[in-house]
Amino acid sequence: MRLILLLIFKKFNVKIYRLFGRMVLVTIICISLTYCSPKTTSINLPIDTPENFSVQGVTETPDKWWTVFEDEQLNSLIDSALQNNMDLQTTWYRLQESQAIIDRVSAEMYPSFDGSAQAEINNRQSEFQQSQRFRIGLYSEYEIDLWGRINSSVEAQQFRAAASFEDYQTAVISLSAEISRTWYNLVVATNQLQLAENQVETNEKTLSLIKIRFGSGQIRGVDILRQIQLLEATKEQKINAELNVKILENQLAVLVGKSPQEKPGYLLPPLPEPPALPDPGIPATLIQRRPDVRSAYNLLQAADREAAAAISNKYPRLTLSASISSGAYDIEDLFTDLGRGIAANLLAPVFRGGELNAEADRAEALKQQRLYQYGNVVLTAFREVEDALVQEQKQIQIIKSIQEQVELAAKTIEQLKTEYLNGMSNYLDVLTALDEEQQLRRDLLRAKLALIEYRIALYRALAGGLESQQNL
Repeated sequence: MRLILLLIFKKFNVKIYRLFGRMVLVTIICISLTYCSPKTTSINLPIDTPENFSVQGVTETPDKWWTVFEDEQLNSLIDSALQNNMDLQTTWYRLQESQAIIDRVSAEMYPSFDGSAQAEINNRQSEFQQSQRFRIGLYSEYEIDLWGRINSSVEAQQFRAAASFEDYQTAVISLSAEISRTWYNLVVATNQLQLAENQVETNEKTLSLIKIRFGSGQIRGVDILRQIQLLEATKEQKINAELNVKILENQLAVLVGKSPQEKPGYLLPPLPEPPALPDPGIPATLIQRRPDVRSAYNLLQAADREAAAAISNKYPRLTLSASISSGAYDIEDLFTDLGRGIAANLLAPVFRGGELNAEADRAEALKQQRLYQYGNVVLTAFREVEDALVQEQKQIQIIKSIQEQVELAAKTIEQLKTEYLNGMSNYLDVLTALDEEQQLRRDLLRAKLALIEYRIALYRALAGGLESQQNL
């Protein structure tokens, strides 16, 4: 390094080299000493990591977890959304912005070069009073990173860019989960609509039979009114189901980046049974796999580097500058006389009213915030996995209970109808049982949907990142 400086200074000005050579050598020695730069601190998770989750599965979670449902239409919808979803595109270009900032901050690590050119012509009344002057020059400046301030700033931005990439991965997972959830809500909403149509048809037939019996004087008129009321309630259920189908179709269209008016017709599959339970692994592995956790960790590292940079700002800065220029009254003589200059500038803060200390304290406080935010993200990840595992187990039990209730309700209706036809019970008992049986069938569809949603939540909680759908 000294030899390079010697050659440079000897070429331009030996005296200037002698004047600043020792200062530069002292600077180089400082750079070589590891204690010159503020050290970054080690990161310890502010929580205890449990050894295992409460439930263990049997299968691995693939990166494209939605493929386990073996639904080609769902696969196609998610593939389209990863290319066209507006929110995802916004997150992608936020990542591009952070990478451009890295390049901007990294530029401080290299010398800057500026060129200037000036031409001045003064015209006066007399031809002999006309004057002109030309000047051209180059100027270079370089700050020696004595205390690692620039390097810490660059590293901080690199960690922030890494966090932006993990945010993009998190957005991909969230989008795929939202599309899957909306898709199966649409499947169930369509089934609910079909069930409502069947129940309307059943209630209309029952009303016709009651009217016939009323004509023969076998029942009371109030029974007809009660059946009409049930029929209207079922029609209301049908209207709500139609509305829900339309709303979900609109939501799905926007999620895949299309206008609601462009939504295609779907060949909706039956609601699938959840595949074998995925193995959640161990919590320590989950921390490494989830992109939102990695994002929080990168933001913590960025805050740590920013704290180091803030401390470095309290120390002196050494800047080297060099210039070469030429001026002449005739453009042909512009390069005949070159002026050279080399300078070193040592700037040390003396009094800033506590500004630099306050900034260092602020950066340290931000680092502590990021630390506990990181811990909270980790805890939330653990909770989401545990919630999904427990919810799925309990939902399976709920579905079994509702299925048994449906079977019992169907048997009850048949028995009450027989008793009613034989004059052994009144129609209110039949009507109540019929209403309960129809409600239980709607509840069963919703319970099965909830089971699928809990499984989607489990996959989302366990999912890692995907390969980028864009070009970095």
